[in-house]
Amino acid sequence: MSVKVRFAPSPTGVLHIGSVRTALFNWLFARHNNGKFLLRIEDTDKLRSTKENINSIFEILEWLNINWDEEPVIQSSRLERHKELALELVERGKAYFCYCTPEELASKKELSIKEGRSYKYDRKCRDFKAKRSNIPAAIRLKSEIPGSTIVHDIVQGRVEIENSQLDDLVLLRSDGTPTYMLSVVADDHDMGITHVIRGDDHLTNTFRQIQIYKAFGWDIPQFAHIPLIYGPDGLKLSKRHGASSAQDYRQLGYLPEAISNYLLRLGWSHGDDEIISKSDAIKWFDLNSVGKSPARFDIAKLQNLNAHYIRERSNESLLELIKEFSCKSISEDSKNRILKGMNSLKERARTLKELAQAAEIYISEPLEFEESCKKYASPYHLDLLKEIVEIVENYQQIDEQTLCDRVKVLAKEKNTKLVEIAQSIRGALCGKLVSPSVFEIMEILGKTETIKRLQRYIATFAK
Repeated sequence: MSVKVRFAPSPTGVLHIGSVRTALFNWLFARHNNGKFLLRIEDTDKLRSTKENINSIFEILEWLNINWDEEPVIQSSRLERHKELALELVERGKAYFCYCTPEELASKKELSIKEGRSYKYDRKCRDFKAKRSNIPAAIRLKSEIPGSTIVHDIVQGRVEIENSQLDDLVLLRSDGTPTYMLSVVADDHDMGITHVIRGDDHLTNTFRQIQIYKAFGWDIPQFAHIPLIYGPDGLKLSKRHGASSAQDYRQLGYLPEAISNYLLRLGWSHGDDEIISKSDAIKWFDLNSVGKSPARFDIAKLQNLNAHYIRERSNESLLELIKEFSCKSISEDSKNRILKGMNSLKERARTLKELAQAAEIYISEPLEFEESCKKYASPYHLDLLKEIVEIVENYQQIDEQTLCDRVKVLAKEKNTKLVEIAQSIRGALCGKLVSPSVFEIMEILGKTETIKRLQRYIATFAK
């Protein structure tokens, strides 16, 4: 049997990072088994589904290099097929028309709550023989009453529920629109899906959906329900934990390979391996290594992975990527400076956003200075900087090692520490006290720009 899986997001909002992990697991499972990964957009909620959200789903999957194998299925285009299937089940005696009004059902539900019972439809219309004309009717499944429904879940193991706990679920509403339960089963069957890999919050739906498969006499796919992603506080990951959508993390400056690697390790493992390439992930991935317990999102681990992949990227690639995160226009001269300093810059950066901010030292002189710099703006430190200006002026060209050696001599002459002078220079050149080697920065900026920045700093604080 050829493996065929699907990712079926709803475009009612942005793509949650947990949904991205579901897509990744499906994609890896398909690639590992030389199968197909399909995409279905479940857009039947017309009030909340938007074209913008659909395009965002495509964009995020393409950014993560999660490619699909066939034309995406748009669920709303299949509504007539879903209606036909509901009517077919009525004709076969597997479903029935329900004439209960919303008010009547609400009243019964309210009564059950008052009596402390869980609400379940009482099957009032199950045995009506003839369709009542001119009365709006829903279509309900004649679910099996005796016995139990069993799911042999690849991740969760054997899970069983008594059929008496299931009600006759609605397949088609009285306004003629199909329900999620029917649409999902119909689409999975028609698309030839062999394995349904999704979050374990769908496990209760699976028992009901199996009843629909049985009613049609269709082959039931294998199910794998993966645990949800929780925040550090043990609650389901959401906006209250900060970023929760894939787009959020992209805008914060995370690389797609870091996101993929991190999500892969959330609930799945391969020994002690932490950094896993896409090719190795395809080779190693199997559902038997997915854990049953919820995974906790650890932003520090993601940042460490992202820092690793930033260091792995070429300098030219990073230069292109940081353009969208930079607040300043990058000239050709600035590009050359950034490329020269990129090896040092990327050693410190955890995100592209941080890298772009760090690279600003090569784009323009600081207009503002962090409060910490003012410690090095005393008359004593300004006099030291005046001597640095004289030193730089004496060289036709400046280089890192020569400057470092000369400033060491100055520090000895002034009976002060090298770091004291270096921090003074750093504050003047960068406007902050955290950066790569200040002597490397001076070499990259060049003689003219270095002197210009030092003199401006001296003039600013000498007032």
